[in-house]
Amino acid sequence: MKKFGTLFLIVLAALAFTGCSGLNKMKKNASLVKYDVTPKVLETHAGMVDVTIKGTYPQKYFDKKTILEITPVLVYQGGETAFKPVKVQGESVQANNEVISYNGDSFTYNDKVQYKPEMKKSELYVRVKATRGSTTLDFDPVKIADGVIATSTLVDVHGKPVFMPDKYQRIIPESVMADIHYIINRFDLRSSELKAEDIKLLKEYISKVNQDPKRNFKNVEISSYASPDGPFNFNEKLSGNRGSTADKFIRSEFAKIEAAKAAGFFNEKTTAEDWDGFREELQKSNIKDKDLILRVLSMYSDPEVREKEIKNMAEAFEVLKTDVLPRLRRSKMSVNVDLIGRSDEEIVAQFKSDPSVLTLEELLRGGSVVTDVNEKLAFFQTAAKMFPNCIRAHNNVGCCYIALGKADEALAALEKAKAIDNNDVVKNNMGAAYLLKKDYAKAEEAYNSMSAATAESKMGLGGLAIMKGQYDAAVNYLTGEPCFNLALAQVLKGDAARAKVTLDGIKELCKCGKPSYLKAVVGARLDDRNYAMSGLREAVGFNASWKEYAKTDLELAKYWNDDTFKSIVQ
Repeated sequence: MKKFGTLFLIVLAALAFTGCSGLNKMKKNASLVKYDVTPKVLETHAGMVDVTIKGTYPQKYFDKKTILEITPVLVYQGGETAFKPVKVQGESVQANNEVISYNGDSFTYNDKVQYKPEMKKSELYVRVKATRGSTTLDFDPVKIADGVIATSTLVDVHGKPVFMPDKYQRIIPESVMADIHYIINRFDLRSSELKAEDIKLLKEYISKVNQDPKRNFKNVEISSYASPDGPFNFNEKLSGNRGSTADKFIRSEFAKIEAAKAAGFFNEKTTAEDWDGFREELQKSNIKDKDLILRVLSMYSDPEVREKEIKNMAEAFEVLKTDVLPRLRRSKMSVNVDLIGRSDEEIVAQFKSDPSVLTLEELLRGGSVVTDVNEKLAFFQTAAKMFPNCIRAHNNVGCCYIALGKADEALAALEKAKAIDNNDVVKNNMGAAYLLKKDYAKAEEAYNSMSAATAESKMGLGGLAIMKGQYDAAVNYLTGEPCFNLALAQVLKGDAARAKVTLDGIKELCKCGKPSYLKAVVGARLDDRNYAMSGLREAVGFNASWKEYAKTDLELAKYWNDDTFKSIVQ
């Protein structure tokens, strides 16, 4: 019995030694395993780090009774992130893992993990745990790639809010008119006409304007007419005499007014036969045969023929003589004035002293002319309070809050605008507010609900497309005016040459330095050292924080030992 027990232990030891020997051999020869990584240098897109690994085993390497658990791990300062493990097995293992032939074989693996900023400077290792029966052995970790190129994270995800404009007119034209009527074939002024209510109001208006510093006389128009009955030559002379009479009267009213001395202040016009006035008065009348008379007017262009045909309608012409023609024997006087409103400076000053006297359009105008965002907000908030049904006021309050980085306040204001009219401007601004809030799904929903895409909505959607890794879509959204996001999308889709054209076309570089830094990336991708160094130097000039960023950016790794690069990032 004792001999049997000793023999059993010897067998177990032999088996254990055989297992250890097989695992140790695989560990010792682990350098013969080849790992091909795609991409060669890890990148982040759509917030993820995606990796494809092909592992290739040489002949007679893979022990037939062994299982390998392979775990890719991204190691960075302060931590590490593991991808999902994969198991492969030898030919004699009874399990459901991918089988690796003893004669040489390979496996392909794909996984992705959420990107963290710490991963920007990292290394990808594979850790292998071998199991043969009850025996396990950890192999030495093997570095297989560097990571992570984080160029996609430079995207500017923000919207462009649209302010609704004011309708303020500083100069508002005014006109007051009065008529002088004459007896048939006469041009003298009757005292009854000069006492008429419209003449009285005209005189009062002239006096009022003359005393009002906010009103300026522009000109006076005098139009004199004769009715279209009687000989043309007689009517032509008659309308001229009526014009002279009316002109003399109105000039007397302006005798002591300085503005009337300007050349061209009085404009005179005469009409020998007022067929247009005749047609207008006829259309307003209740004359029984007016439709017939109007047809006659349209049939004949010769004034004498018109008059003759109308007179042939004896009964109708009698009514015209009493109801229509007398109203055409007149001189029409129009006094034209410019009402001068508050200047931009006066609006701002008035707002500071007492905003309650300002009109809606003045408040909106004030908000548009001041440059400080908080001052703008004060104008638009006052407008929204005084005129709560004004969509422009609420919309513009929302735009100011977006500029101040206050997403919730912006959304609250825009909801009020939306309740009045959920138009495309409000929808665009809702999208911009949701982008600020980092609620990207609602931002995209708001933009896509617009009846027509605009340059502003395309800007927001373009940034979102870059975030989602949809670079072709981003280029389509952003094509037009050169901008940073367009160039970034072109870089990320592999078109660095086109990105260079876009970057060089940006009219005013952002002081944040992003466009300039992207020039450095583009230069590196195009192997254009001068362009890369120029862009990096420009970026650092705008913002010194790009120095540290460049030191760990694998896009620029080829320049890390370059003396010019070192001098820029020191």
